[in-house]
Amino acid sequence: MKVLTIKAKPKAVFGIILALTGIIVIVLTFVSNHSKKAETASAAPISCATSEQRSEYLSSLGWKFEGESEKEITIPEQFNDVYNNYNSVLKKQGFNLEEHRGETATLYTYKITNYNSEDEIIADLIVSNGVLIGADLCNPSAENGFLIGLDKNDAAT
Repeated sequence: MKVLTIKAKPKAVFGIILALTGIIVIVLTFVSNHSKKAETASAAPISCATSEQRSEYLSSLGWKFEGESEKEITIPEQFNDVYNNYNSVLKKQGFNLEEHRGETATLYTYKITNYNSEDEIIADLIVSNGVLIGADLCNPSAENGFLIGLDKNDAAT
């Protein structure tokens, strides 16, 4: 019968314990971060496959509108400054076009009739595979132009 014995100095034992603790922390951090991304990605998609669903969505936010135009778009593989800035507006609402690079989507545009200004204001909904992947409210005029996230209309009565 053979017996194997290992003699280790206290510093070596401490080093091994420290290394194992570090590996465990890294693994737990990795798993934790990836499970949060999965939860975010699966957070209640908004169905906008039909004109009725898109109308209901805009109405639920308190917007009144007229007309609907539609245009097929392709989200670029590489974002320039314009797309990066636009995507930062969308991220504040929980959307992220980076997840849809290279995809074909449909841009639906509506003229908003109850915005608190005389300017022409439009709402854009970007839909891919029947799911809303982006939305904004903008004033396309050269003088007073702006682009913001499509939030709830606080002035709606």
